[in-house]
Amino acid sequence: MIYFYPGPSKLYPEVRQYLTDAYDSGILSMNHRSAEFVELSKSTIYLLKEKLQIPQDYTIFFVSSATESWEIVAQSLITKGSLHIFNGAFGQKWHEYTLKTHQEANAITFGENEIFNTNLLPNPLLSDIICFTHNETSNGTQILPNTFATTAQKFPDKLIALDATSSLGGINIDWQYIDLAMASVQKCFGLPAGLGLMICSPKAITKALLIGERKRYNSLVFLYENMKNWQTNYTPNVLNIYLLKRVLENRPPIAQTHQLLQERANQWYDFLEKNGFDLLIKNSFVRSDTVIATQRKG
Repeated sequence: MIYFYPGPSKLYPEVRQYLTDAYDSGILSMNHRSAEFVELSKSTIYLLKEKLQIPQDYTIFFVSSATESWEIVAQSLITKGSLHIFNGAFGQKWHEYTLKTHQEANAITFGENEIFNTNLLPNPLLSDIICFTHNETSNGTQILPNTFATTAQKFPDKLIALDATSSLGGINIDWQYIDLAMASVQKCFGLPAGLGLMICSPKAITKALLIGERKRYNSLVFLYENMKNWQTNYTPNVLNIYLLKRVLENRPPIAQTHQLLQERANQWYDFLEKNGFDLLIKNSFVRSDTVIATQRKG
């Protein structure tokens, strides 16, 4: 059965066999401090870096969801404040969630059909981190790649964070301009919900260690200390990590996947416009390649 909403997405058909393999192999009873788990963690992270073209010096963490990553960022990486750039509900939720931890969580909003103008960014910028929602799941828009390049060049001392929940695994991200990316696997990875990924640049890790926040259960410092040994600070979703590894083994490099999704999205947009649907986003430059928003005419 296929549901016409942006996630959880339809599972890759191979997942059925992978689930059987996981049960038969005994991996579901694996101790997360064991050598076997360390090997699973290491090989999965190697595959993520290879297939998604993530730099080797970036650190990848297994978490429960992208939403949990919002909390980790707020607790462990913000001292002065944050700036949230968004045009839809999920970017707004990230901003509102951060406000519960930091009063100086500021926001700049823009229209659904607008290309975000980086000239709107305040200068000087007092915030520690600039937060973008890459593909806005609520309205089917996406931030253009040159936005991140321009922002990073304008504010080289700031962290740039990306909620890539509807992007990671489907869209080719230029990592040289991104310090943090967070996503869950139930979208472009075609997997069951229950596993999140948080990807951090050396700059983000250095910032976390400098702040040294250790008061909370999911402190980024604790996560980093465990991941140096390819482990997590809590019992992880071992099954989904295994499934992620198996899916990645059989997926093409991200550039090829991105091209395929762009072509498929364009075909869908063309088909819908020709068959009595109104596309929610009129500006084709900002339409998402992974989330298509439409409404019936009349």
